[in-house]
Amino acid sequence: MAFESLSEKFQRIFKELRSHGRLTEADVRSSMKEVRMALLEADVNFKVVKSFVKTVEERAVGEDVMNGLNPGQMVVKIVHEELVRLLGPEPVELTLPRKDVDIVMLCGLQGAGKTTMAAKLAKRFLSEGRHPMLAALDVYRPAAIEQLKLNGEKAGVPVFEMGTNVKPERIAQEALAFAKKEHRNILILDTAGRLHVDDSMMEELVRVKKAVPVDATLLTVDAMTGQDAVNVSTQFNEEIGIDGVILTKLDGDTRGGAALSIRAVTGKPILFSGTGEKLTDLEQFYPDRMASRILGMGDVLSLIEKASKEIDEDEARKLEQKLKKGKFDYDDYLMQVTQMKKMGGLASIMQMLPGMGMKGLNMKDVDLDKGEDQMQRIVTMIRSMTPYERSHPDCMNLSRKNRIARGSGIPIQDIHRMVKQFDQTREMMKKMSSMKGRNRMKFPF
Repeated sequence: MAFESLSEKFQRIFKELRSHGRLTEADVRSSMKEVRMALLEADVNFKVVKSFVKTVEERAVGEDVMNGLNPGQMVVKIVHEELVRLLGPEPVELTLPRKDVDIVMLCGLQGAGKTTMAAKLAKRFLSEGRHPMLAALDVYRPAAIEQLKLNGEKAGVPVFEMGTNVKPERIAQEALAFAKKEHRNILILDTAGRLHVDDSMMEELVRVKKAVPVDATLLTVDAMTGQDAVNVSTQFNEEIGIDGVILTKLDGDTRGGAALSIRAVTGKPILFSGTGEKLTDLEQFYPDRMASRILGMGDVLSLIEKASKEIDEDEARKLEQKLKKGKFDYDDYLMQVTQMKKMGGLASIMQMLPGMGMKGLNMKDVDLDKGEDQMQRIVTMIRSMTPYERSHPDCMNLSRKNRIARGSGIPIQDIHRMVKQFDQTREMMKKMSSMKGRNRMKFPF
């Protein structure tokens, strides 16, 4: 997961700082050396690291911090504030002029995730009540056109393409005319990438921008490429001019250097982050929330927003009414597990919870693969039940458990364990039914 290694190092450093009743300048400087090493190992630009550490150290050795009641916590607060400043400091929204057709051009290196990101953006615009259209300008890879058409179909958005024998700038012009004709008010241009930055790539993008009035040029950057991503961002900005950056693959094993360096080096904001493979896995980039994640403070606001998008309110109301009557069956249990999987599973949820790693609990202490596998096994077991068994959980005797074990191919011991877990969840849900507000019922685990 994103920033996992950096987060672990920060938590270890700050745990040591908080263990001191009072701090000396030597304590602060020693911890800042470790912070410097952690950032460099995360592939953060060395100039950015130098400036960051200098600022934190100057603030941390101030009289208010050194003489405070909890100086260690004050240093953590300063680091958080400086991380937010480095990443933002404020979230920046993508603003378009709202013309007849607003044009967004995506660019970047090959493999950065442009084509998928184009569909994700279209899906997002669609959910906001806009009428987007995709245009395939990658004339070098036929597979790119097919991929865009497939993703466009999944997103419910039309795709304009003219094959591979037409110049990209001509395709852009024809796509704009078609968008006007079809009353599509956002046109997203998926341009070709290269394995590296070259003159022909930049010239092509410049020609496209001259051919049609592009309103926003967004650079997609693979977060896993570290400081190389910063170099790419700088070159694109200098050659064609970019308005913002989209970080992709933040759900991968990334060191985080790109996210922590791009804004400081290029001056361009990170607008969105791709957090998964689904078309809905696109989040607005919030500097303060990302800083909190890096320091192990969690990101509850993003978790709530993710839940509000994925959880069916009608189902939640039905469940609330059933719980008021003291009912909770295996169909309800299945719905809860399925909703949790929609939210990205355990890994996605746990990295947003506060305190992971802050007091001895580390993400590596939790076998997330095992947890994800267990969720899927629960789904398999419940789907092996009869409709009667699902709606009458108290009928679950040994004979029925043996039949479910045979039908699901899962050992009887696991069936016993799942039934026990269900009973515990049912008791918890009954207690929650007495609390006010449905929001408390959305997280049964």
